[in-house]
Amino acid sequence: SVAFSPDGQLIASGSSDDTIKLWDVATSNEIITLVGHSNNVNSVAFSPEGQILASGSSDDTIKLWDVATSEVRTFIGSNNINSVVFSPDGQYLASGDHDGNIIIWDLREAPFMQNGG
Repeated sequence: SVAFSPDGQLIASGSSDDTIKLWDVATSNEIITLVGHSNNVNSVAFSPEGQILASGSSDDTIKLWDVATSEVRTFIGSNNINSVVFSPDGQYLASGDHDGNIIIWDLREAPFMQNGG
């Protein structure tokens, strides 16, 4: 999975090696590798303001990464998260799983920085 940041300066790539890499678009250089999933990373998505990166994995979790600090918050999803996407206002995150379930996560009720992981 790949996603451009809203400003077009970064690309995030999720991989079958359980990692996420952030790339600088202008230089094509890898900036950082985010490690925390224990299975394939199937989906990545930037929040509308670009400060948060969501990732969905075959390990049944969704992670929210602070792009600037790499701090992470983990949500337990359902079976094999295949897709994640932010609402246009960034207040919600939707996840889709292997079984066809969709979960809407209210991020206003669980501020990102309140829990480190």
